[in-house]
Amino acid sequence: METSMPEYYEVFGEFRGVLMDKRFTKYWEDVEMFLARPDDLVIATYPKSGTTWISEVVYMIYKEGDVEKCKEDAIFNRIPYLECRNEDLINGIKQLKEKESPRIVKTHLPPKLLPASFWEKNCKMIYLCRNAKDVAVSYYYFLLMITSYPNPKSFSEFVEKFMQGQVPYGSWYDHVKAWWEKSKNSRVLFMFYEDMKEDIRREVVKLIEFLERKPSAELVDRIVQHTSFQEMKNNPSTNYTMMPEEMMNQKVSPFMRKGIIGDWKNHFPEALRERFDEHYKQQMKDCTVKFRMEL
Repeated sequence: METSMPEYYEVFGEFRGVLMDKRFTKYWEDVEMFLARPDDLVIATYPKSGTTWISEVVYMIYKEGDVEKCKEDAIFNRIPYLECRNEDLINGIKQLKEKESPRIVKTHLPPKLLPASFWEKNCKMIYLCRNAKDVAVSYYYFLLMITSYPNPKSFSEFVEKFMQGQVPYGSWYDHVKAWWEKSKNSRVLFMFYEDMKEDIRREVVKLIEFLERKPSAELVDRIVQHTSFQEMKNNPSTNYTMMPEEMMNQKVSPFMRKGIIGDWKNHFPEALRERFDEHYKQQMKDCTVKFRMEL
């Protein structure tokens, strides 16, 4: 029997100015009161910006390039998703509390919603971002395959919502600008997906140094090999095939789809692109961060 599609407003709600999954905000006190440890590392991204990729790179650094240790469990268990909560099925806070230090924490939260203890404990943070058009394309396909989320009616309709910040985690513009502001703090490393695609070795070395470890050619080689798009797409511990199909239907769209830059050109009709570019210019006019839409 087919289940009916959930309605948008049933699933998402405005929360402190950001559209959020209501299941996540239902137990918000647990998130807000979360106790960070000084050696926690936070990986923050806007959704569909290369979260799994950078997470696996960082995990490899922590495990000193030991591929077998990286394959011991699914990435969503190795690096818990802080605010994710689906009653008893998934509970990021509980997973993190049970983890030994040093913990790696995944989040999509803007800085204002991140638990205060991460700032108080002066934890290191990595923020990875990706150009808005490619994010919009990737996010569209992602929402199609998440079974508990209502399907976007069309790509154009989704882009309109994306521009207005009416998608989970709200405005891409606000998210990026707020984290860009935070990156003035030397404990916050601001990175670009496009830079990782352009020269992964350089970016891996940057990460190793930020984490105050020593980059060796052998370690960098192993990380580059293990975290290539094809390797991760075929790896059950990173491609989310360990997630039950009733939650993520990868027959609709694979979790790891293309991982390229410039796929937006295949999706944006000319008129929509022009509207988007105009809107983008307005939104980002006071921000110094610069993105590349193609390489």
